[in-house]
Amino acid sequence: MINIAIDGPSGAGKSTIAKAVAKKKGYIYVDTGALYRSIGLYVYRLGISKEDKEAIKSVLPQISLELGYVEGVQRVYLNKEDVSEEIRMPEISMYASAVSAIQEVRDFLLELQRDMAKKHDVIMDGRDIGTVILPDATVKVFMTATDEGRAKRRYKELCEKGVETTFEEVLSDMIKRDKADSTREIAPAVPAADAVFFDNTEFGIEESVDEIIKIIDNAIAKRG
Repeated sequence: MINIAIDGPSGAGKSTIAKAVAKKKGYIYVDTGALYRSIGLYVYRLGISKEDKEAIKSVLPQISLELGYVEGVQRVYLNKEDVSEEIRMPEISMYASAVSAIQEVRDFLLELQRDMAKKHDVIMDGRDIGTVILPDATVKVFMTATDEGRAKRRYKELCEKGVETTFEEVLSDMIKRDKADSTREIAPAVPAADAVFFDNTEFGIEESVDEIIKIIDNAIAKRG
């Protein structure tokens, strides 16, 4: 199986680009961040503090997660409910970051993610795909962009969805999450030693997709 790992900070365009690459290459797209966001949403709905690790761990047995595909687009189901849109709300971002720092949560999701990679050619994006989830991935890419560039993209995305926020709030939340993700003790969001770096600050979506496909094709060709 061909397994492509794309890691990087929030707002780097990982999901948008990975989806487009998957469609062109005929791979299954797996948005791992959606899984953590779904657990974060469940915790948020229960009114549990994102700092209360014991309470978060205690509700994991209540959670059932499934990935589905509607017209080629991934949907995520939390206890049979499609929460694909709700998990993108700004307040869920920090909950996702908090729950992803808990080992029991990571263990809870690990086999679900690896099982998909065993059965399909996949392109998977997240924070620690190349370092933890798929350490033997065929290709590993670490995608990034400037803070301002990433915040502009996320702000535009949220505005298009009708979310009331400001660019300054988005930038501040993004910087806070970057710090939380990269400094956590468990599976910090850092590049794999053998990852190919790709800064797409000056690239549009189509250009980025083309560049990632080149990286993938070159890596596969070298493997023979």
